[in-house]
Amino acid sequence: MSPHPTIRIIQDEHGALSAVLRSIGLLLSECRRHGVLPDLAILRAMLFYIDEFPEKVHHTKESQLLFPLLRQRSSELAEVLDRLDHDHAGSEHAVRELEHELLGLEMMSHAHDAEARRDRFEASMHSYIASYLEHIGCEERYVLPLAERVLTPADWIELDAAFMENRDPLTHREPDDAYRPLFKKILMTMPSPLGLGPAMEAMRTSYPARQSS
Repeated sequence: MSPHPTIRIIQDEHGALSAVLRSIGLLLSECRRHGVLPDLAILRAMLFYIDEFPEKVHHTKESQLLFPLLRQRSSELAEVLDRLDHDHAGSEHAVRELEHELLGLEMMSHAHDAEARRDRFEASMHSYIASYLEHIGCEERYVLPLAERVLTPADWIELDAAFMENRDPLTHREPDDAYRPLFKKILMTMPSPLGLGPAMEAMRTSYPARQSS
């Protein structure tokens, strides 16, 4: 385990986000398989979580703090960091588009093109999930190991102070009270636990184990 809180926090947040993304994919696929509509309220909650925490907090601190320090210490991953920054810049717009498509799916549920709207939303959502998971994998495989190798003790003091302020309650962090209902809703409707045990304990709510089919 890394001695640096920044690394552990980033990994925890990656794990929580990956679980939410995979849960969305599972929810959409299972509903298709059973011929039913997905729960739009839980999809809204999950997309809001992505927009509110990973996009506004997690990505911002990576692009504004971690990546610049890495560029100062090494040129080894210059192109990779540029691509990841580009991903960050486009990801917030992408999730807003998904939220808009989901709203259209809900508001136009009886329109003649309702099924086509659902097809577009699900295709966009699956593409977004795949791209995001690839992005997370790149950071885990290349960026975090480089940080462990090249950053200085002073760099880690700065990063740890910033990242330890994060309050994503789907990780080990204590949530702000205003967000507790949102995250309880997400946790209680996830298709499977997907490694979120610590988050469930932090939210003081139980999650019954499900038998795999």
